[in-house]
Amino acid sequence: MADTKNRHNGRVRPLILSVDDEQDVTDLVQFNLTRAGYEVITAANGREALACVSNRRPDLILLDLMLPDIDGFGVCELLRREPATAAIPIVILTAWATPDARSLGLELGALDYLTKPFSPRELTSRVKRLLSLRSSSPAIA
Repeated sequence: MADTKNRHNGRVRPLILSVDDEQDVTDLVQFNLTRAGYEVITAANGREALACVSNRRPDLILLDLMLPDIDGFGVCELLRREPATAAIPIVILTAWATPDARSLGLELGALDYLTKPFSPRELTSRVKRLLSLRSSSPAIA
């Protein structure tokens, strides 16, 4: 059990931060990922997301791009600049489905990009895969 705790910053269950200003999206994400065995916290804007990351150090971040203050691109860029947060996997989860937005998100350091509407099963599978990759190779970021 101690080995599992060490892989998740001292937590038994991986902590996922869901950043979205649409409550129905955060509710859906939280319900499905909690049911899959993850602990989920939420933030409704970029500033709140940065504070959550600073205070809780999630194991993975689900990040919307269209946020009311700092957009998701800005949040991603700020997190990648800081050594303490640069290795946290980021999955962009957004309605913004253009090839340019997808490319920019990945260039800024997101490991995956999923568009809304999304399949909760697919989201859960992607989260599981990224956390598995991270625990087997912490250098993945």
